[in-house]
Amino acid sequence: MVDRRSALCFVSSFFFLSLLLFDCVAVAKQRTRFDELLTLLRLRSTLGLKGTDWPIKGDPCRVWRGIQCDGNGSIIGINISGFKRTRIGKQNPQFAVDPLLNLTRLAYFNASGFELPGSVPYWFGVSLTTLRVLDLSSCSVNGVVPVTLGNLTSLVSLNLSRNSLTGSVPSSLGELSSLSELDLSRNTLTGALPPSFSSLLNLTSLDVSSNYLTGSIPPGVGLLSKLLYLNFSSNSFSSSIPPELGDLVNLVDLDLSINSLSGSVPLEFRKLTNLRNMVIGDNLLSGALPADLFGAMSQLQSLLLRENGFSGNLPDAYWSLPKLRILDIAKNNFTGMLPNSSSGPNADVVDISSNMFYGELTRILTRFSAMYLSGNYFEGKVPDYVLRANASLTRNCLQNEKRQKSSEDCSSFYTAKGLDFDDFGRLSRRTVIILASVGGGIGFILIFILLPILVVLWMRRRGREGQGGGGDRPKPVTEASQPPKGAQTFDLSRLGNAFTYDHLLQATGDFNDANLIKRGHSGSLFRGFLDNGTPIVIKKINTKESKNEGYIAELELLSKAGHQRLVPCLGHCLENEGQKLLVYKFMRNGDLASALFRKSDNEGDGLKSLDWITRLKIALGAAEGLAYLHHECSPPLVHRDVQASSILLDDKFEVRLGSLSEAYVQGDAYQSRISRLLRLPQSTEASSSGAANATCAYDVYCFGKVLLELVTGKLGISSPDNAEAKAYMEEALQYISTNEKELVTKILDPSLLVDEDLLEEVWAMAIIAKSCLNPKPTRRPLMRHIVNALENPLKVVREDTNSGSGSSRLRTNSSRGSWNAAIFGSWRQSASDVTAVQAVGTTSGGSSGRNNNNGNSSSRRRQSSEIVPEPAAYGEDVVLR
Repeated sequence: MVDRRSALCFVSSFFFLSLLLFDCVAVAKQRTRFDELLTLLRLRSTLGLKGTDWPIKGDPCRVWRGIQCDGNGSIIGINISGFKRTRIGKQNPQFAVDPLLNLTRLAYFNASGFELPGSVPYWFGVSLTTLRVLDLSSCSVNGVVPVTLGNLTSLVSLNLSRNSLTGSVPSSLGELSSLSELDLSRNTLTGALPPSFSSLLNLTSLDVSSNYLTGSIPPGVGLLSKLLYLNFSSNSFSSSIPPELGDLVNLVDLDLSINSLSGSVPLEFRKLTNLRNMVIGDNLLSGALPADLFGAMSQLQSLLLRENGFSGNLPDAYWSLPKLRILDIAKNNFTGMLPNSSSGPNADVVDISSNMFYGELTRILTRFSAMYLSGNYFEGKVPDYVLRANASLTRNCLQNEKRQKSSEDCSSFYTAKGLDFDDFGRLSRRTVIILASVGGGIGFILIFILLPILVVLWMRRRGREGQGGGGDRPKPVTEASQPPKGAQTFDLSRLGNAFTYDHLLQATGDFNDANLIKRGHSGSLFRGFLDNGTPIVIKKINTKESKNEGYIAELELLSKAGHQRLVPCLGHCLENEGQKLLVYKFMRNGDLASALFRKSDNEGDGLKSLDWITRLKIALGAAEGLAYLHHECSPPLVHRDVQASSILLDDKFEVRLGSLSEAYVQGDAYQSRISRLLRLPQSTEASSSGAANATCAYDVYCFGKVLLELVTGKLGISSPDNAEAKAYMEEALQYISTNEKELVTKILDPSLLVDEDLLEEVWAMAIIAKSCLNPKPTRRPLMRHIVNALENPLKVVREDTNSGSGSSRLRTNSSRGSWNAAIFGSWRQSASDVTAVQAVGTTSGGSSGRNNNNGNSSSRRRQSSEIVPEPAAYGEDVVLR
């Protein structure tokens, strides 16, 4: 009886304790969920999130956007990517995420594209040890990468790209043994890549591009056998390419471009049989390429080796890669003849410009729809399949093509090769005399035989026409037979992604005015973000209000004549009849008009000015872009809107030319949407813009104003219709002299701190600017000469001779080339013109040196006292056109 009673008491006690324990657990869970709710509400407050995204009365696990919970209702994931702050939150955004400390089970945190100015808290690597994914890309983060992040041993993905991080890459990141993806690209990180990265054996993607990393590429990277994507581009890596990279047999994409790598391509690269894209351009690599180096890469789709020092023949195997879409070996020292074969599937682009290929153009080119062949020694007639394609053929030795090399240059090249040159198809004089004699005799006979027959036939035809038989006459050309206005003649697949309207609506917050950058006559510009956090600029064009079709011309130009100095087009939305949307890459530093002086990061420091080195870099970049339009496009293309607001600057102040909707073929304003440049069917219909003819000389004139703006710091000189800036420009030109360097200090931007050497560069740019502003269009230097002068500014001013005679002429010996002669030939003419202008100004009572030049070349030589009025500007004060 006692045992039974004891057993009953034990069971009762156990049941009671179980109920009590269950209640305690339930209470604990409720307490945890309540604490996490308070934590999220605090986070919403510190970040300034909208209540519509995180409503105070809703269950976070069910109705809050971007919140993920586990089976017990605990918060394990937060995604605020693309969220918008409240109006108050936008006023003072900060990296304020301290409430995350209380989320002990947090597995991933994604804030991509959400502005978090400030440094990454050190406690991320101390308290958030359960994190598996951390994405802070495009968050305006600054400061250094915390060393403590190396404690996040569960981390699988770390993305800190597109920020302003500084300092070196901490070696502690090599402790992240579980890491699969690491992206540190597009920051300002410095120093060498830590050797500890060789321990990241689970990495499948490594991207450190667009930084300032130095030293050599660690050979230990070759141990990361799981790597699929490797991007080291746009840094300052030097030395040779480690042969160990050939051990990355799973690699799909490899980008080592824009560094200072030297030596040859390692033979071990033969093992990279899964590679789809290889980019090693813009380095110092040299030597010949072995025939079988890339022959085994059956998956290779793009091979970019441009701007190195490679030499010798390009092996035939490279032309026959089965999946090749892009072959770019421009600006090397390759030579030899093209393979006479058309084997292989259709491809997109081949760029072999600026090499030393020779011989005739062969059928291997039929593989490609776009061909860049300029700057070689090709001879003979251009085949029809090349003429039908989008091809660049300038600066060769081809027959019946404009802007080819001289006969002397071509002959000397072929003679050195031990070959005969066809001399552009011209026959020898003796052959011409023989053929002329034979032809004359035959012609004399034919005249007496055929002429009577032709007369009889003509009389019979007239008789039939007089009897009403004129129904077969050809119809006259009418407007109805012309191509329809605005007809699409370009390939949209070459213009990035085709976005839907709803997609871009979401990216810009319904085109909210808060995201409006500027309004212009060709459209309104909005800032936005794609789903992956990529910042973009969207131009919204109302075709019902717009009186021209500049957007079509711009799309044609970007689809057919792409260049690194033109603003990148990421996509388009043309589905709506009355509204077109163009998507461009976001330029972090805006345009030159806004970047020359900008508000300092430190309050109270006033405006921050661009230093001289950056200004010279911008001038050279803009000149390279215009030189491409003027000298690489066939026929030449005129930008027509060169001003500070058209010169766009990326995060490294590299120039991208905008305002492309106004571009025209030189001297032909009635060509339908630059169709000559693009080799499209031509239309005789007048341009809807009604613009007057424009020339490259006009671009040079406008570029001279930009240079003067960089020297003086006077905003608005390059803007159209700015009378005050124009008057200042005319006065400033009087202080630019080839004889007196110190004069230029009177117009020098006061914010510039320059030593003696830099002052000489300033002086040289001022001289170039004045040459560009010559009143005579025919006396202005060519843009390619301006590029050479800006690349070597000290040569412009350091070879002065005849100083005792008082002459302002500078030496133009053979070592300096035609660019110096062009600059100073323009200068000497400018001096006489200015004298004449001063005389006219004195007579008329106007200020001296005033000129309005239209940039239109004249076919006859004018007197030096004549002044050609400056053309009406086609400017638009926006970031992109």
